Amino acid sequence: MGDVTDVRLNAWVRGRVQGVGFRWWTRSRALELGLVGWARNAADGRVEVVAEGPREACVKLLELLRGCDTPGRVDGVVERWSEARGSLTSFVER
Repeated sequence: MGDVTDVRLNAWVRGRVQGVGFRWWTRSRALELGLVGWARNAADGRVEVVAEGPREACVKLLELLRGCDTPGRVDGVVERWSEARGSLTSFVER
């Protein structure tokens, strides 16, 4: 038991992030971290990422999204944290 509670990270990534393999890259990183969720292209040109799992893993994913090794170019990431809903089973591109 303990206080190992999963969290939910919503991240909106802006920049040149559509059509450059960004969702595939995000999915690969999330799976490596053991997270579930999804990444999809938003109509405004951003990529929306939802990830659930241990807080440390979600923080690491957020750091990777803000890092310099992403495909394309990330100009900024807006994040929102909440409690995990537990309804997700894998990490997919939408």
